[in-house]
Amino acid sequence: MPKIITCYELPLSERPQHETLTRWLYGELRRAILESRLAPGTRLPASRDFATLHGLSRGTVVSVFERLQIEGYISCRVGSGTWVNRVALGNAAHTRSRTAPAYVRRVVSAYVRPKPWLGIEEVGVEGVCPFRMRDPAVSEFPAELWGSIAARRARTFASWLRTDDDGRGYRPLREAITHYLAMSRGARCSPDQVIVVSGVQQALDLLARLLLKQGDRVWMEDPGYFGASIAFSNIGAKIIPVPVDEQGLNVGAGLTMCPHAKGVYVTPAHQFPLGMTMSLERRMALLKWASRAGAFVIEDDYDSEYRFEGRPIPALQGLDRNSNVILIGSFSKLLFPSLRIGYVVLPPSLADCFLAFRYRTDFRNLSLDQAVLCDFIEGGYLGRHLRRMRNLYAVRLEALLDGGRKYLAGLLKISDVRAGLYTVGLLENGMSSRQAEKAAATHGVEVFALDRYTLRRPDPKGVLLGFAAFDESAIREGLVQLAAALDHRNARDSIKEHATDAPNSATPKRN
Repeated sequence: MPKIITCYELPLSERPQHETLTRWLYGELRRAILESRLAPGTRLPASRDFATLHGLSRGTVVSVFERLQIEGYISCRVGSGTWVNRVALGNAAHTRSRTAPAYVRRVVSAYVRPKPWLGIEEVGVEGVCPFRMRDPAVSEFPAELWGSIAARRARTFASWLRTDDDGRGYRPLREAITHYLAMSRGARCSPDQVIVVSGVQQALDLLARLLLKQGDRVWMEDPGYFGASIAFSNIGAKIIPVPVDEQGLNVGAGLTMCPHAKGVYVTPAHQFPLGMTMSLERRMALLKWASRAGAFVIEDDYDSEYRFEGRPIPALQGLDRNSNVILIGSFSKLLFPSLRIGYVVLPPSLADCFLAFRYRTDFRNLSLDQAVLCDFIEGGYLGRHLRRMRNLYAVRLEALLDGGRKYLAGLLKISDVRAGLYTVGLLENGMSSRQAEKAAATHGVEVFALDRYTLRRPDPKGVLLGFAAFDESAIREGLVQLAAALDHRNARDSIKEHATDAPNSATPKRN
């Protein structure tokens, strides 16, 4: 005879206020069955008795019993009552094994963590503190204006969502991006050459898989952006580390090392991470090589709008006459990080192929954010915001440079490149890049070791400092803390403590 349960304790007082009684009761009974607190064969009271016993409505109990029966947890038969079925589980909730399934163990054992993230947890600093370089000045963004545009778009949801979508993205936005790039970056393209993506990393991932195959050689700046090296390494390409100097990528060195590379990834307007601008002579030499070799050039235009002396440097794509350059960029640094909208500007002959390749992973490419960004650009708000932020960032960079001369003399020499959202400081106290990074973390300051971005180049002995998200007061306080961390009296102890650190251990996100 099955055991009849006459009183099953339901913790009514524990029901969350936002959860309906029906949903909560279903969850409680289901968990009790899965955890064997209601054992197989246990007979439940009739719905009327169950409801009376627990002070519930009979309709609620009937609804829950019917759902549990449909899903196979209980059986109900007229004249025989209701009882709990035997549920075959690999692991009951209360006896769930701590050992991962075989497929998880197989994946984990074969997984090699990308070098950029190795050991990153060792140098983390809690909270937002100088000189974190990931974010712009989010607090200065016109959030109310953005919200009002978004609300207006939401009210006319159907009108724009039903527009034709060919996978390239919201066409009015692509038209706005085309105009923006022509006016501010000197780019030459049509809306059909522009494809909206979620950001620079997605662009790099798609381009790497489209343009390269395993074993293909590709030039990269050394030091350079780790996101590109990850994208190329993922498909098995061979990265050729080409050194950079005060004029940017050394094209002559690249020709000596590997003249027949399939392509190159560059940041010519504001080299990442050192900050210099590629000279016109180098730009023309790079385009000449690409045309002669039939190679692609991926130009990452990640924060070139933020130049505080003179006008922004025109894009390399605007000089290209042979369809070798592919221009990529993102709005996350210009506006706010959670806006995951970027773009790829492709040669006309490659756009449809890129689009077809994208369809392998993403069939539609429309979003409310695209429509809102379109209005933000077309209304002139983007240009106005960029002008205001250029002035703000220029003041904050000047505060960093002045404070560096005052507090860091003999410890760290900060670059005088006046551009971007971060700057580089070269160590003068004998520390390695990662020793300085770890010493700063112990004093509540977040800087990133420059040797995290190197491929073959020896440790440049420097750190990156973000200034965009911090006002002058926070910058001064951060510099005082950084000076204490880098002081020569602390440097010897820090060098001794971290002398066994392996080079190139971790890299923070740029985008």
